[in-house]
Amino acid sequence: MKKNVLIIGAGGVAQVVAHKCAQHNDILGNIALASRTLEKCEAIAASVAEKGSMKVAGQICCFALDALDVEATASLIRETQSQIVINVGSAFVNMSVLSACIKTGAAYLDTAIHEDPAKICETPPWYGNYEWKRKQECENNKTTAILGIGFDPGVVNAYAALARDEYFDAIDSIDIIDINAGSHGKYFATNFDPEINFREFTGRVWSWQNRQWTQNRMFEIKRTDSLPVVGEQTSYMTGHDEIHSLSKNLDVPNIRFWMGFGEHYINVFTVLNNLGLLSEQPVKTAEGQEVVPLKVVKAVLPDPSSLAPNYTGKTCIGDLVKGQKDGKEREVFIYNVADHKEAYNEVGSQGISYTAGVPPVAAALLVAQGIWDVEKMVNVEELPPKPFLNLLNQMGLPTCIRDEAGERPLNFS
Repeated sequence: MKKNVLIIGAGGVAQVVAHKCAQHNDILGNIALASRTLEKCEAIAASVAEKGSMKVAGQICCFALDALDVEATASLIRETQSQIVINVGSAFVNMSVLSACIKTGAAYLDTAIHEDPAKICETPPWYGNYEWKRKQECENNKTTAILGIGFDPGVVNAYAALARDEYFDAIDSIDIIDINAGSHGKYFATNFDPEINFREFTGRVWSWQNRQWTQNRMFEIKRTDSLPVVGEQTSYMTGHDEIHSLSKNLDVPNIRFWMGFGEHYINVFTVLNNLGLLSEQPVKTAEGQEVVPLKVVKAVLPDPSSLAPNYTGKTCIGDLVKGQKDGKEREVFIYNVADHKEAYNEVGSQGISYTAGVPPVAAALLVAQGIWDVEKMVNVEELPPKPFLNLLNQMGLPTCIRDEAGERPLNFS
């Protein structure tokens, strides 16, 4: 049984992870939190103490860390005796943190594919460019590495596995739909790291169609759906992490990702992009100073964690799956609805951070208990989904289904 958790990162998602680890520290043991900015870690630790989140007596130990430094990260893992590392820092540090886990034998969990700061929308599958190259090394060292264990990617991968196992004999299509019907009250802001957010949308949009990679432009293709709780919503096809593993691990000819955007977001994004302000390539000012436009935009936008106090409304994220069961055509929508205000009241973060931060803690619990401690590298759809979804039901992210019988919660106990 693995114990003691090191959380890397100190943003809104890390705050959720810290609170949820504290709520289950009877199983997870000691908690350490590390990021480049020690003060951010200390603020999260203070929030955990203020809300009394610790299930049993304990505290969060905070550390300053450059997670790109493999030796420093490995040293901290050893110092804190952490056997589970939850990486919710920037996607730029994934490979460094993974390397430190392989060195120390700690289990590795992350919530997104690694990114190279100098590259955008590389040739698919993106996992094949980075994490999957370390698969054999993880297996040789018996290192458990669970990739993309946020909500999307993560929970939606488990929904796809559940659909495959329980609801279909053959699947024709999986459309992952991500709708944020909330309002943060700001003129313009992103719900997570602006740099990562914009990088998803400035390049090509990759989808898996007719068993091959297909590319489109951002905002080129849209759909409108009537969804549970949030009602009629328009979303746009975009590239996303989970398509890259689902297309490899599931026998499904069509897998697409759709995200909801308001007209205001699209207009502001388009202006910034057309002006070159979303470029990741450095430019020189008239004064000779070198800057990266995207980093400047990030610096002037609100910190996503600052949106939480005034955020209202709900999210709806799920898998619309079509295929055949017992010789008949079938369609199911497996989904979760989360509330921004409820998330803030519980852990001090908004709903987007909540949906991303709860799943890795559920996964850490399954690793600690040996259920998901697989001693190799896997994506979520390669693991049994029911224990994971059952934990999420108990931890604040209940799974529901809409099918021919109507809408209802799903129980897995």
